[in-house]
Amino acid sequence: MGAPTFSERLRYWFDNWMARGTLALMGLLALATIALVVVIGTIAFLLHAYPEDSAEGDLIDIWWGGLMRTLDPGTMGGDAGWGFRAFMLLITIGGLIIVASLIGIISGAFDDKVAALRKGHSRVLEHNHSLILGWSDKVPEIVNELAIANESEGRARVVIVAERDKVEMDELIKARCRNLGGTRVITRSGDPKSMADLTLGSPQWARSIVLVAPEGSPDPDSDVIKTALALTNNPDRPTSAYHIVAELSESENLEVARLAGGEEVHWVLGSEVIGRITVQSCRQSGLSVVYQEFLDFEGDELYFTTQPTLTGKTYFETQVAFNKCTAVGVVIDGQPAINPPADLVIADGDQIIVIAADDSEISLGAIPDTIDTAPIVPGRPIVNPPERTLILGINSTLPVMVAELDEYVSEGSVVTVVNDGGMPVMPELTSIRITHLLGDPTRRAVLDSLDVGSYDHIILLADTSHHDSARADNRTLVTLLHLRDLADRLDLHLNIVSEMLDDANRELAEVARADDLIVSDKLVALLLSQISENRGLAGVFAMLFQAEGSEVYLRPADQYLRLGEPVTFYTALEAARRRGETAIGYRIAEHAHNSHEAYGVRLNPEKGELITFAAEDRLIVLAEN
Repeated sequence: MGAPTFSERLRYWFDNWMARGTLALMGLLALATIALVVVIGTIAFLLHAYPEDSAEGDLIDIWWGGLMRTLDPGTMGGDAGWGFRAFMLLITIGGLIIVASLIGIISGAFDDKVAALRKGHSRVLEHNHSLILGWSDKVPEIVNELAIANESEGRARVVIVAERDKVEMDELIKARCRNLGGTRVITRSGDPKSMADLTLGSPQWARSIVLVAPEGSPDPDSDVIKTALALTNNPDRPTSAYHIVAELSESENLEVARLAGGEEVHWVLGSEVIGRITVQSCRQSGLSVVYQEFLDFEGDELYFTTQPTLTGKTYFETQVAFNKCTAVGVVIDGQPAINPPADLVIADGDQIIVIAADDSEISLGAIPDTIDTAPIVPGRPIVNPPERTLILGINSTLPVMVAELDEYVSEGSVVTVVNDGGMPVMPELTSIRITHLLGDPTRRAVLDSLDVGSYDHIILLADTSHHDSARADNRTLVTLLHLRDLADRLDLHLNIVSEMLDDANRELAEVARADDLIVSDKLVALLLSQISENRGLAGVFAMLFQAEGSEVYLRPADQYLRLGEPVTFYTALEAARRRGETAIGYRIAEHAHNSHEAYGVRLNPEKGELITFAAEDRLIVLAEN
């Protein structure tokens, strides 16, 4: 959006200060002063009440002298002639009253302005800022990510408008966002659903707008949809399209949300995203780390780049051409294609989707003369036997999760759900049989009776259907500790994926050795932040998170390369190409539980560095199945 002009800034200042009647009162006092001077000065002139040293009076001079006396009572100290003094005294007394009133009005207006600033009820005049509408626990995480994304900018601004006390928001941001760098956060108290309060954040000048489902609302989706309506249907909105990304909780509200937001709003279904990531992670340990790497602005993330010198090259030649970046797809006519055919020819104007540490790191490297193919082993067919999955606890993501799992597993697979309440309505399934058992997953006796070692995957869901966030996380941690103790006592290898709501509990879960940890609120916040910075990424993430098309897989390295033999990543690229896949990184099993080593995950390695894979190490690839 364009920057506000001087006249627009002046108008906003005028509105903020004068719209409440201050200007009208000042105008009335000015008219009263003029009337007082004119009336009394004219009467004095008609009655010949001139100063003693003046034989005849000058009406204009009397008016001017009277006006000066309203501003400075000391002016009448040298007056002579009692008639003239009497009239000037009346003007002076009237002037004192008017000036006192004027000072009171200005002082009151100033006090009101200061109070409004403290309460966050004044308009911001920022432009090219990121605007967040609504408040939840995701907001500080979004602010943190936007601050990291804006590190290269000299003057970045994030504006928050929510139905919450400004001082409280400021304190929460200060406590939870400690490394903002050059990013300044401005908060305002107001109802984002109100067109009048929306103006507090100056949405017409924002470069991106994030709509957050407000916490504590009985129907958060309706609130977000109303905010989208207020934005898109505001008569003062700009003629150019907004860039809006909005959070939605329930899939059944998506159709009406699209009607409200039109083409200007990209809707993120939080429960659907978390359900899909959880399902994919439970079948592949380490995948949640890969997705978090994609979604946060620390480390490596996804970018779009145009490289004219690669026009006419194939997609595989494009992969090899980048040394410190990893090509993962191509944008053709605005549509992203992840892991396209290796022989796809890059056309003029096509954008290349790459993984890079920063957009400044995107550059072509030296193309190797040859790629060592000797360490590549013949591919083995992938066999997917029926799987047994244990889900402990339920929440709103369960139906999405089970439907997504049904897309991946073979026929005859079993899902056992254990909770101490009822079951939501499940979708129609083709490959999975669901069994529901009543029991409290936090009780050791219940877990002992489940034969947990017979399951291929175990998913611990944050049970928000019956508990608040803090209580749900506590229950997840208790269950996780019980499972780890069972595994140690019975010498079992349990593949456990745990969902947490608060990232502050991550370290506690790591002590309990969760194979994968899904911090649901954080992942949704990261996704909102990424799309707010680059709307084109919405289509890329939609492809990565769904069962159709290519997704991320962590596959045994020995299916591609000989173990114990040093190879470069160019060889890994070639090994993946022969299977119709794109290699994007690897995972070292030795560091799988070491947070300081990113749990062994290394995305976007430098192509020329030597790697020696061992047993249980994984190659991270994009593949269709």
